[in-house]
Parts: sequence; C-alpha cells; structure tokens
Amino acid sequence: MASITTWLESIRQDKASMIQWAAAVGVVLFAVSTPGFLSATSIRSLLTTVSFIGCVAVGMTFITLSGNIMSFSIGASMSATTVVFMMSLTLGLTPALILAFLFCAALNGIQGWLIGFFRANPLIISMAAYALIIGGAIYITGGRGIYPLTDETEVLKANLGPVPGPLAAFLIAVIVGQCILSFTRFGRNIYLVGTNPRAAKAAGIEPWRTVMWAYVAAGLFTAVSAVLVAARYRSGDMEHGIGYEYRAISAVLVGGTAIQGGEGSVVRTLAGTFFIALMQGLLILRGFGIEMQYLLIGLIVLAVIMLQWKGRT
Repeated sequence: MASITTWLESIRQDKASMIQWAAAVGVVLFAVSTPGFLSATSIRSLLTTVSFIGCVAVGMTFITLSGNIMSFSIGASMSATTVVFMMSLTLGLTPALILAFLFCAALNGIQGWLIGFFRANPLIISMAAYALIIGGAIYITGGRGIYPLTDETEVLKANLGPVPGPLAAFLIAVIVGQCILSFTRFGRNIYLVGTNPRAAKAAGIEPWRTVMWAYVAAGLFTAVSAVLVAARYRSGDMEHGIGYEYRAISAVLVGGTAIQGGEGSVVRTLAGTFFIALMQGLLILRGFGIEMQYLLIGLIVLAVIMLQWKGRT
C-alpha cells in the first residue's frame, strides 16, 4: 500500500514538473517572438522591474512561509518608507537609510505581533494596516510627494561593477534571505510554525515570536526596494508602492511557495519574480493594457494555486 502511495505521489510530482517546464518553454518562445524584447532598453527595464518587485517578494516569502498567506499592506509600507526616507535626507544619507529600515521593520513587525500574539486574521490586520498607513501618510504629507533638493541618493543608483545597483541589491537580498531560511534557527522555526504551529509550540517554540520576526524581516527587505525606488525617482510618494503587494505574492506563489505556508524558499521566489516581471514586460511590448496584465497574471496565479491544491488532495 505504501509503495502504491509513493508511486502515485511521484506521478503527481512528474506532472507538476512537466507543467512547469512546458510553461517555461512557452514563455521563452513568446519572448523570442516578441519584437523589441531583446533590445538593451527592454532588458534593462526588465532587470529594474525584477529588482524592485524582487526585494518585496523576498520579504513576502517570509510571511507566506510562516503560514500567514500574504500582506495587503506591504505596498503601502513601501510607499510610506519612501516618504520617510526622503524626509530624513536632511539628516544625511546614512541616518535616512537607518530610519527608513527601522520604520518599515516596525510598521510590519507590529502587524506580525498582532497576528501572532492575538491570533488575529492576517488578511484583516493587513487590510486595516493598509487603510491606517495610507490615511496617516496623506494626513501628514497633504497628499503631496516629497522632493528633496539633494543628490545624495545618486550613490544608490550606481552600478556594482557591470551589474546595475538595484539588481545587485536584489541578488544580495536573495542570498541573505535564503541563508536565513537555510542556516539559522529562526529560518527553521519559520518552516515549522508555517507547517504546524501546535507542533512548534510543543517543541518549545513560541509561534507568535516567529511570526512577528517574519514580518520584521519582510519589512527590512521591503525597505530595500523602497530606498531604491525613492532614489530612482528622487521622490517619496504614496503612489510608488501601488500594486507591489499583488506582484510580490504572485512571484512567491508562481515560484512554488505553498500558500498555506511551511514549504518554499527565497530561491523559488527568485524564479517566480523573473517569471512575473518577464510576463509583464512581454505584455507591455505586445500592447496589452494594465487591466489585461492584471487579468492574465491573475489567471496564472489562480492556476498555480489550483495545482498546489490538487497536489495535496
């Protein structure tokens, strides 16, 4: 009986692998046949998009792995962090960076504490946080962007050798994030809490602490994207992070991280981020509007979720 179960499971895994390879081949063919895709401008735009989405997606991976699906407020957190960063530049670049990272980490960490300690619904908490962040930021800034008269942020746009700065930052974020998950006690706790909180509790782990620190980690990685976006546009604005939560969770799920938590990796998110950014770039080059982009990527994410569910039944 056990051998039959193992055989059926291997068939399911083979089918999933075949679907993934077929999708990859289809995207490659679609890319090659798209006029202008292989131009230098198109490639650089793709890498920039990958970098900005990717850092947020790395942070979202920690939230999803901890068993809390996603955060609706992470895009708003990113936007608010660009505002804090730009407002703090009067103190100098280093203090501004420190304040931006602390702000974004605290903003998400508080949500993680509420979710973990009080066992609150993560989606409801993140929706409430979204409203509070947007409302508070608009009240403080009057709905206007922040445009400091300084060029200190230019260093954040510089290349690291032949590699564009934002791309280098994203790749470093991937390495750091994966090392945390693979080689630290905190990383192992995230997997255990995401898989079975009761078993984690029985093993002497406080699930709420792990959940809170997972959100703190998400805030730190999101702050990377926030300062890069702020430097690119030389402004702090609540519109900078619009849609990033959607694209980040899309990258996480398409990369293969389980929506129920406990299974996945930052490396998988890396692949998912490239896939989502590539699809968006191709759809733009093909002349599709933003509404069609959301629709098609939404269908892809839905298909991934259905495959995950079918693989567990």
